[in-house]
Amino acid sequence: MSEPNLRQSPSSLTERLIRQIRSKPIEDATLERAALFALDTIANAIAGRNTEPGRKLQAWARLATGGADRQAFLAGGLTHILEVDDLHRASVVHPGCVVVPAAYSIARREGRSGREFLVAMLHGYEAACRVGAAVGPAHYRVWHNTASCGPYGSAMASAQLLGLDVAATVDALGNAGTQSFGLWEFLESPTMTKHLHAGRAAEIGVVAADLARLGFTGPPRILEGRRGLFSALCPDASPEKVLEEPTARWQLEQTSIKPWMCCRHTHPAIEAALAIREDLGEEGIKAVSLAVYQAALDVCDKPEPRTEYEAKFSLQHAVAVALLDGRIGFDSFGQDARERTAGLRSRIAVAVSQPIEDAYPRGWGANLEVTSTRGSTLQRHTSAAKGDPEAPLRREEVVAKARILLEYGGRESADALIESVLRMASGGAIPELAFAEPV
Repeated sequence: MSEPNLRQSPSSLTERLIRQIRSKPIEDATLERAALFALDTIANAIAGRNTEPGRKLQAWARLATGGADRQAFLAGGLTHILEVDDLHRASVVHPGCVVVPAAYSIARREGRSGREFLVAMLHGYEAACRVGAAVGPAHYRVWHNTASCGPYGSAMASAQLLGLDVAATVDALGNAGTQSFGLWEFLESPTMTKHLHAGRAAEIGVVAADLARLGFTGPPRILEGRRGLFSALCPDASPEKVLEEPTARWQLEQTSIKPWMCCRHTHPAIEAALAIREDLGEEGIKAVSLAVYQAALDVCDKPEPRTEYEAKFSLQHAVAVALLDGRIGFDSFGQDARERTAGLRSRIAVAVSQPIEDAYPRGWGANLEVTSTRGSTLQRHTSAAKGDPEAPLRREEVVAKARILLEYGGRESADALIESVLRMASGGAIPELAFAEPV
């Protein structure tokens, strides 16, 4: 018996996802929100240039030859360096660092409008986050979801800007998905690998969509096939989540914009620590107890961070520096900060709370209890940190954050760039950007 022609099958999960995304109405307010996310991502990319990994990526970019795919790789890698790019909780995907670089590179090359770019962003976020929400928590313990699920978003955004029909878009997502990768092993040593994950995930979507436009075919059942993503890498997948709640808000509107430049898993604890710091007054700290969900421990249980980057992935350091300083800034993770917090870090006990674990990943919670040297106990629980959809950054806060990042990255005329990015929602053109600084 011959194999059925799956390419002709209307039941492919990928095809249904594409049709669902393209039928979803878009309001002007959603485009305005998308422009804020574009601004946040672009500012992160430019700020990322002023880092050691960023300088290495730019040096590589000057040696490499290529077009939109190379630009997407560079911008994606730069965006993810400072750990202050956006994060979608239910999927544990950083969609901006993957989708925006791909969409920007294609849109500029193809001469698309600012509105078309923002629409493609919405489509890309939707695909990456819906696939990410379906892979299950066991996948995340080994695979970095931004790398393994992000390519579906970069391919979806690129396909939209290229005007690909449904069949060709299925090809694009199929070939993007088959190149998914990104292992968490980099956390075991101080490496720069995580930035590579974002860059490759952005680049993969561009390449897959460009090839699909040329008729290069891909597997239609890349998600649900017997050798597809869910079967191969997701022992507790929930495929139904790819299409559930089709009329819900756009996934971009359910994405968090970070206020603090460290791993998002530390943010609920930071929120609680900053609140307790206000009530603590002049009292000293005797002991600290932090309860979180398992994934936060898997990624961020680092009582003795050796580098600035490891400090950004340390629950103990994040809580200690928030309690001591009452703020989180660019200087909160360097050597001086790590030395100052060493004593307090040793008095922080971290464990898993079952109620908080049960709420994850829809809710990212933390329960913090601080015992003072005078014997008083202060406690704070949070299930939504600043920047989450429940407590979103206001427009002026996103702009202020972008201005800080752009100035850190050495961008002149930051206000002019901010205005041009935000104008895309009302018909403005896509601004021209250079992600690699000239020598």
